[in-house]
Amino acid sequence: MDRNLLIEKAYEGMKNAYSPYSGFQVGAAILADSGKIYTGCNIESCSYTPTSCAERTALYKAVSEGERHFTAIAVVSSGGADGDYTAPCGVCRQMLYEFCGDDLIVILAKSKEDHLQTTLGQLLPMGFGPSQLGKEK
Repeated sequence: MDRNLLIEKAYEGMKNAYSPYSGFQVGAAILADSGKIYTGCNIESCSYTPTSCAERTALYKAVSEGERHFTAIAVVSSGGADGDYTAPCGVCRQMLYEFCGDDLIVILAKSKEDHLQTTLGQLLPMGFGPSQLGKEK
């Protein structure tokens, strides 16, 4: 996995963010087992509830094109070098867990040089997934 390429693609995805209310742009790039990278951005709504985060946008694009298994995701934001790392929200963590489980590599980046690598299992301990319902992927 090329971590820098994944971060670069996340920044490319962030360019399309629609965030007129918060002004906080987020981009994500998810790497499928097939090797293809799917990007996403946050898309806000004035009523906030239907807002879609960048991570889910990237995941949904990939799933809608037939992907079901993923290796890594990078997340960046307009918080930039001076801000905190931007981690997936709880809803995004749950949706990623649906397809990825504990081992998904999660890269939180302020830049290509300044990033933190963790796993979905560390971000969502004791996650609830298909196996809890007796379903295996």
